Amino acid sequence: MARVVVTGGAGFIGSHLVDYLLGQDHEVICLDNYFTGSKANLEQRRGHPRLELIRHDVVNPIMLEVDQIYHLACPASPVHYQYNPVKTIKTNVLGTLNLLGLAKRVKARILLASTSEVYGDPLVHPQPEAYWGNVNPIGIRSCYDEGKRVAETLMMDYHRQNKVDIRLARIFNTFGPRMAINDGRVVSNFIVQALTGQEITIYGEGRQTRSFCYVSDLVEGLVRLMNCPELFEPVNLGNPEEYTIMEVAQQVLALLDTSSTLVYRPLPQDDPGRRRPDITRARERLGWQPTVPLTTGLKETIPYFARKLAQENYQVAAKLNF
Repeated sequence: MARVVVTGGAGFIGSHLVDYLLGQDHEVICLDNYFTGSKANLEQRRGHPRLELIRHDVVNPIMLEVDQIYHLACPASPVHYQYNPVKTIKTNVLGTLNLLGLAKRVKARILLASTSEVYGDPLVHPQPEAYWGNVNPIGIRSCYDEGKRVAETLMMDYHRQNKVDIRLARIFNTFGPRMAINDGRVVSNFIVQALTGQEITIYGEGRQTRSFCYVSDLVEGLVRLMNCPELFEPVNLGNPEEYTIMEVAQQVLALLDTSSTLVYRPLPQDDPGRRRPDITRARERLGWQPTVPLTTGLKETIPYFARKLAQENYQVAAKLNF
Protein backbone atom coordinates (compact mmCIF):
# COMPACT_ATOMS: atom_id res chain seq x y z
CA MET A 1 0.00 0.00 0.00
CA ALA A 2 1.38 3.40 -1.03
CA ARG A 3 0.56 6.93 0.09
CA VAL A 4 -0.40 8.74 -3.10
CA VAL A 5 -1.14 12.39 -3.92
CA VAL A 6 -3.40 13.23 -6.88
CA THR A 7 -3.37 16.95 -7.77
CA GLY A 8 -6.54 17.89 -9.62
CA GLY A 9 -8.09 14.84 -7.98
CA ALA A 10 -11.62 16.25 -8.08
CA GLY A 11 -11.43 16.78 -11.83
CA PHE A 12 -12.70 14.56 -14.63
CA ILE A 13 -9.67 12.28 -15.04
CA GLY A 14 -8.38 12.84 -11.50
CA SER A 15 -11.55 11.57 -9.82
CA HIS A 16 -11.51 8.36 -11.88
CA LEU A 17 -7.84 7.91 -10.93
CA VAL A 18 -8.70 8.43 -7.25
CA ASP A 19 -11.38 5.72 -7.55
CA TYR A 20 -8.90 3.34 -9.13
CA LEU A 21 -6.20 3.95 -6.51
CA LEU A 22 -8.62 3.47 -3.62
CA GLY A 23 -9.68 0.21 -5.26
CA GLN A 24 -6.01 -0.84 -5.12
CA ASP A 25 -5.97 -0.22 -1.33
CA HIS A 26 -3.73 2.86 -1.46
CA GLU A 27 -4.02 5.88 0.82
CA VAL A 28 -4.96 8.83 -1.39
CA ILE A 29 -4.61 12.57 -0.79
CA CYS A 30 -6.62 14.63 -3.26
CA LEU A 31 -5.50 18.23 -3.82
CA ASP A 32 -7.83 20.52 -5.78
CA ASN A 33 -8.71 24.21 -5.86
CA TYR A 34 -12.10 23.39 -7.50
CA PHE A 35 -11.63 25.78 -10.42
CA THR A 36 -12.71 23.09 -12.87
CA GLY A 37 -12.90 20.14 -10.45
CA SER A 38 -16.02 19.35 -8.43
CA LYS A 39 -16.66 17.74 -5.07
CA ALA A 40 -19.57 15.96 -6.76
CA ASN A 41 -17.05 13.88 -8.72
CA LEU A 42 -15.92 12.30 -5.43
CA GLU A 43 -19.34 12.22 -3.74
CA GLN A 44 -19.40 8.41 -3.88
CA ARG A 45 -16.15 8.40 -1.85
CA ARG A 46 -17.33 10.77 0.90
CA GLY A 47 -16.05 9.56 4.27
CA HIS A 48 -13.76 6.92 2.78
CA PRO A 49 -11.18 6.01 5.46
CA ARG A 50 -8.24 6.09 3.02
CA LEU A 51 -9.14 9.33 1.21
CA GLU A 52 -8.16 12.82 2.36
CA LEU A 53 -9.48 15.88 0.50
CA ILE A 54 -7.50 19.12 0.73
CA ARG A 55 -8.55 22.38 -0.93
CA HIS A 56 -5.23 23.60 -2.25
CA ASP A 57 -3.86 25.50 -5.24
CA VAL A 58 -0.59 23.95 -6.44
CA VAL A 59 0.76 27.41 -7.30
CA ASN A 60 1.46 27.45 -3.55
CA PRO A 61 3.89 24.93 -1.97
CA ILE A 62 2.59 22.15 0.29
CA MET A 63 4.38 19.88 2.78
CA LEU A 64 3.33 16.22 2.74
CA GLU A 65 4.86 12.77 3.27
CA VAL A 66 4.03 10.65 0.20
CA ASP A 67 5.36 7.85 -2.00
CA GLN A 68 3.85 8.82 -5.35
CA ILE A 69 2.56 12.05 -6.92
CA TYR A 70 0.16 12.16 -9.87
CA HIS A 71 0.30 15.78 -11.02
CA LEU A 72 -2.94 16.38 -12.98
CA ALA A 73 -3.80 19.89 -11.77
CA CYS A 74 -4.51 22.27 -14.66
CA PRO A 75 -7.57 23.22 -16.71
CA ALA A 76 -7.44 21.07 -19.85
CA SER A 77 -10.12 22.52 -22.14
CA PRO A 78 -9.57 25.72 -24.16
CA VAL A 79 -12.68 27.35 -22.64
CA HIS A 80 -11.21 27.03 -19.16
CA TYR A 81 -7.50 27.46 -19.73
CA GLN A 82 -8.04 30.57 -21.86
CA TYR A 83 -10.34 32.10 -19.21
CA ASN A 84 -7.27 33.09 -17.16
CA PRO A 85 -4.20 32.32 -19.29
CA VAL A 86 -1.71 33.77 -16.79
CA LYS A 87 -3.12 31.53 -14.08
CA THR A 88 -2.91 28.56 -16.47
CA ILE A 89 0.77 29.02 -17.17
CA LYS A 90 1.48 29.65 -13.46
CA THR A 91 -0.26 26.37 -12.66
CA ASN A 92 1.87 24.55 -15.21
CA VAL A 93 5.17 26.17 -14.24
CA LEU A 94 4.97 27.11 -10.56
CA GLY A 95 2.70 24.17 -9.76
CA THR A 96 5.08 21.70 -11.37
CA LEU A 97 8.07 23.34 -9.61
CA ASN A 98 6.33 22.98 -6.25
CA LEU A 99 5.43 19.33 -6.82
CA LEU A 100 8.94 18.53 -8.05
CA GLY A 101 10.33 20.19 -4.92
CA LEU A 102 8.08 17.95 -2.84
CA ALA A 103 9.13 14.86 -4.80
CA LYS A 104 12.80 15.72 -4.34
CA ARG A 105 12.39 16.36 -0.62
CA VAL A 106 10.54 13.13 0.23
CA LYS A 107 12.04 10.99 -2.58
CA ALA A 108 8.65 10.33 -4.17
CA ARG A 109 8.04 9.26 -7.75
CA ILE A 110 6.16 11.96 -9.70
CA LEU A 111 4.05 11.59 -12.85
CA LEU A 112 3.20 14.65 -14.92
CA ALA A 113 -0.06 14.65 -16.87
CA SER A 114 1.31 16.35 -19.96
CA THR A 115 -0.65 16.56 -23.18
CA SER A 116 -0.73 15.92 -26.91
CA GLU A 117 -0.90 19.72 -27.18
CA VAL A 118 2.91 19.75 -26.85
CA TYR A 119 2.88 18.63 -30.51
CA GLY A 120 0.86 21.73 -31.50
CA ASP A 121 -0.50 21.53 -35.07
CA PRO A 122 1.69 18.57 -36.01
CA LEU A 123 3.65 18.27 -39.24
CA VAL A 124 4.32 14.57 -38.48
CA HIS A 125 1.47 12.04 -38.42
CA PRO A 126 0.85 10.04 -36.31
CA GLN A 127 2.83 11.72 -33.53
CA PRO A 128 5.65 9.73 -31.88
CA GLU A 129 7.28 10.90 -28.67
CA ALA A 130 10.43 11.82 -30.60
CA TYR A 131 8.56 14.54 -32.52
CA TRP A 132 9.36 18.01 -31.11
CA GLY A 133 6.12 19.64 -32.20
CA ASN A 134 4.88 22.70 -34.08
CA VAL A 135 3.59 25.13 -31.44
CA ASN A 136 2.79 28.82 -31.70
CA PRO A 137 4.51 30.32 -28.62
CA ILE A 138 2.40 33.52 -28.65
CA GLY A 139 -1.02 32.16 -29.64
CA ILE A 140 -4.18 31.97 -27.53
CA ARG A 141 -3.52 28.29 -26.75
CA SER A 142 0.13 28.77 -25.77
CA CYS A 143 -0.58 29.28 -22.05
CA TYR A 144 -1.50 25.57 -22.03
CA ASP A 145 0.66 24.19 -24.86
CA GLU A 146 3.87 25.98 -23.88
CA GLY A 147 3.02 25.67 -20.19
CA LYS A 148 3.03 21.89 -20.52
CA ARG A 149 6.21 21.99 -22.59
CA VAL A 150 7.93 23.96 -19.81
CA ALA A 151 6.53 21.53 -17.25
CA GLU A 152 8.13 18.66 -19.18
CA THR A 153 11.43 20.60 -19.27
CA LEU A 154 11.30 21.05 -15.49
CA MET A 155 10.58 17.35 -14.99
CA MET A 156 13.56 16.30 -17.12
CA ASP A 157 15.90 18.86 -15.52
CA TYR A 158 14.95 17.78 -11.99
CA HIS A 159 15.58 14.19 -13.07
CA ARG A 160 18.97 14.96 -14.64
CA GLN A 161 20.16 17.39 -11.97
CA ASN A 162 18.57 15.99 -8.80
CA LYS A 163 17.81 12.35 -9.75
CA VAL A 164 14.08 12.86 -9.13
CA ASP A 165 12.14 9.74 -10.22
CA ILE A 166 9.85 11.12 -12.95
CA ARG A 167 7.21 9.82 -15.37
CA LEU A 168 5.85 11.84 -18.34
CA ALA A 169 2.41 11.01 -19.78
CA ARG A 170 1.38 12.81 -22.98
CA ILE A 171 -2.39 12.46 -22.83
CA PHE A 172 -4.49 12.63 -26.00
CA ASN A 173 -8.23 13.45 -26.10
CA THR A 174 -10.03 11.62 -23.30
CA PHE A 175 -13.76 11.41 -22.62
CA GLY A 176 -16.25 9.77 -20.29
CA PRO A 177 -18.56 10.43 -17.35
CA ARG A 178 -17.72 13.38 -15.05
CA MET A 179 -16.73 15.73 -17.84
CA ALA A 180 -18.20 19.14 -17.07
CA ILE A 181 -21.31 20.32 -18.92
CA ASN A 182 -19.45 23.51 -19.92
CA ASP A 183 -16.24 21.64 -20.68
CA GLY A 184 -16.05 23.03 -24.20
CA ARG A 185 -14.42 19.94 -25.73
CA VAL A 186 -15.84 18.20 -28.75
CA VAL A 187 -17.45 15.09 -27.19
CA SER A 188 -19.09 16.93 -24.29
CA ASN A 189 -20.20 19.77 -26.60
CA PHE A 190 -21.87 17.41 -29.07
CA ILE A 191 -23.59 15.36 -26.38
CA VAL A 192 -24.93 18.37 -24.46
CA GLN A 193 -26.08 20.11 -27.64
CA ALA A 194 -27.82 16.95 -28.90
CA LEU A 195 -29.50 16.19 -25.56
CA THR A 196 -30.88 19.72 -25.26
CA GLY A 197 -31.93 20.06 -28.92
CA GLN A 198 -29.43 22.83 -29.69
CA GLU A 199 -27.57 23.14 -32.96
CA ILE A 200 -24.44 21.00 -33.03
CA THR A 201 -21.45 23.24 -33.64
CA ILE A 202 -18.93 22.10 -36.25
CA TYR A 203 -15.81 24.23 -36.54
CA GLY A 204 -14.50 24.54 -40.08
CA GLU A 205 -15.81 21.71 -42.27
CA GLY A 206 -15.38 19.06 -39.58
CA ARG A 207 -12.54 17.38 -41.44
CA GLN A 208 -9.98 17.87 -38.67
CA THR A 209 -9.22 14.60 -36.89
CA ARG A 210 -8.78 13.53 -33.30
CA SER A 211 -8.38 10.28 -31.37
CA PHE A 212 -10.70 9.63 -28.43
CA CYS A 213 -9.65 7.52 -25.45
CA TYR A 214 -12.23 6.39 -22.89
CA VAL A 215 -11.30 7.44 -19.37
CA SER A 216 -10.98 3.92 -17.89
CA ASP A 217 -8.38 3.05 -20.53
CA LEU A 218 -6.43 6.23 -19.79
CA VAL A 219 -6.41 5.64 -16.02
CA GLU A 220 -5.08 2.12 -16.59
CA GLY A 221 -2.29 3.62 -18.71
CA LEU A 222 -1.41 6.25 -16.10
CA VAL A 223 -1.12 3.65 -13.34
CA ARG A 224 0.96 1.33 -15.50
CA LEU A 225 3.29 4.19 -16.37
CA MET A 226 3.66 5.24 -12.74
CA ASN A 227 4.59 1.71 -11.73
CA CYS A 228 6.89 0.95 -14.67
CA PRO A 229 10.54 0.97 -13.52
CA GLU A 230 13.18 3.13 -15.19
CA LEU A 231 10.98 4.85 -17.78
CA PHE A 232 11.93 8.52 -17.77
CA GLU A 233 11.14 9.53 -21.36
CA PRO A 234 7.65 10.73 -22.41
CA VAL A 235 4.94 8.19 -23.20
CA ASN A 236 1.91 8.85 -25.42
CA LEU A 237 -1.37 7.69 -23.87
CA GLY A 238 -4.32 7.84 -26.23
CA ASN A 239 -6.45 5.82 -28.60
CA PRO A 240 -4.81 5.46 -32.04
CA GLU A 241 -8.21 5.16 -33.79
CA GLU A 242 -8.62 8.40 -35.76
CA TYR A 243 -11.98 10.09 -36.43
CA THR A 244 -12.95 13.30 -38.16
CA ILE A 245 -14.96 15.70 -36.03
CA MET A 246 -17.86 15.17 -38.46
CA GLU A 247 -17.76 11.40 -37.83
CA VAL A 248 -17.97 12.00 -34.06
CA ALA A 249 -21.01 14.26 -34.54
CA GLN A 250 -22.68 11.61 -36.69
CA GLN A 251 -22.04 8.92 -34.06
CA VAL A 252 -23.62 11.09 -31.35
CA LEU A 253 -26.64 11.84 -33.58
CA ALA A 254 -27.05 8.12 -34.35
CA LEU A 255 -27.27 7.32 -30.62
CA LEU A 256 -29.90 9.98 -29.86
CA ASP A 257 -33.37 10.82 -31.09
CA THR A 258 -32.84 14.58 -31.24
CA SER A 259 -34.04 17.60 -33.17
CA SER A 260 -30.47 18.98 -33.32
CA THR A 261 -29.01 19.97 -36.67
CA LEU A 262 -25.46 20.81 -37.67
CA VAL A 263 -24.23 24.40 -37.83
CA TYR A 264 -20.81 25.47 -39.10
CA ARG A 265 -18.53 28.06 -37.48
CA PRO A 266 -15.02 29.35 -38.35
CA LEU A 267 -12.07 27.33 -37.06
CA PRO A 268 -10.54 28.71 -33.83
CA GLN A 269 -6.96 30.05 -33.98
CA ASP A 270 -4.22 27.36 -33.97
CA ASP A 271 -6.75 24.50 -33.97
CA PRO A 272 -4.72 21.38 -34.95
CA GLY A 273 -5.68 19.78 -38.26
CA ARG A 274 -4.75 16.20 -37.37
CA ARG A 275 -4.00 14.49 -34.09
CA ARG A 276 -3.33 10.78 -33.50
CA PRO A 277 -0.85 9.13 -31.13
CA ASP A 278 1.82 6.64 -32.02
CA ILE A 279 1.52 4.37 -28.97
CA THR A 280 4.35 1.96 -29.83
CA ARG A 281 6.25 2.90 -26.65
CA ALA A 282 3.19 2.36 -24.42
CA ARG A 283 2.52 -1.02 -26.05
CA GLU A 284 6.13 -2.18 -25.72
CA ARG A 285 7.05 -0.75 -22.32
CA LEU A 286 3.71 -0.79 -20.48
CA GLY A 287 1.85 -3.60 -22.27
CA TRP A 288 -0.95 -1.06 -22.66
CA GLN A 289 -3.39 -0.18 -25.40
CA PRO A 290 -6.99 1.07 -25.27
CA THR A 291 -9.80 -1.49 -25.33
CA VAL A 292 -12.97 0.66 -25.32
CA PRO A 293 -14.23 1.69 -28.79
CA LEU A 294 -15.64 5.18 -29.35
CA THR A 295 -19.26 4.00 -29.68
CA THR A 296 -19.07 1.95 -26.47
CA GLY A 297 -17.60 4.92 -24.62
CA LEU A 298 -20.32 7.22 -25.93
CA LYS A 299 -22.99 4.80 -24.67
CA GLU A 300 -21.44 5.08 -21.20
CA THR A 301 -21.06 8.86 -21.37
CA ILE A 302 -24.40 10.03 -22.84
CA PRO A 303 -26.59 8.74 -19.94
CA TYR A 304 -24.27 10.51 -17.47
CA PHE A 305 -24.83 13.83 -19.24
CA ALA A 306 -28.58 13.21 -19.46
CA ARG A 307 -28.74 12.73 -15.66
CA LYS A 308 -26.44 15.68 -14.98
CA LEU A 309 -28.46 18.03 -17.21
CA ALA A 310 -31.71 16.95 -15.57
CA GLN A 311 -30.22 17.55 -12.09
CA GLU A 312 -29.25 21.08 -13.11
CA ASN A 313 -32.70 21.81 -14.55
CA TYR A 314 -31.78 21.81 -18.23
CA GLN A 315 -34.52 20.80 -20.63
CA VAL A 316 -33.48 17.36 -21.94
CA ALA A 317 -35.41 16.92 -25.18
CA ALA A 318 -33.64 13.92 -26.75
CA LYS A 319 -34.18 10.19 -26.20
CA LEU A 320 -31.57 7.45 -26.26
CA ASN A 321 -31.49 5.13 -29.27
CA PHE A 322 -29.68 2.35 -27.41
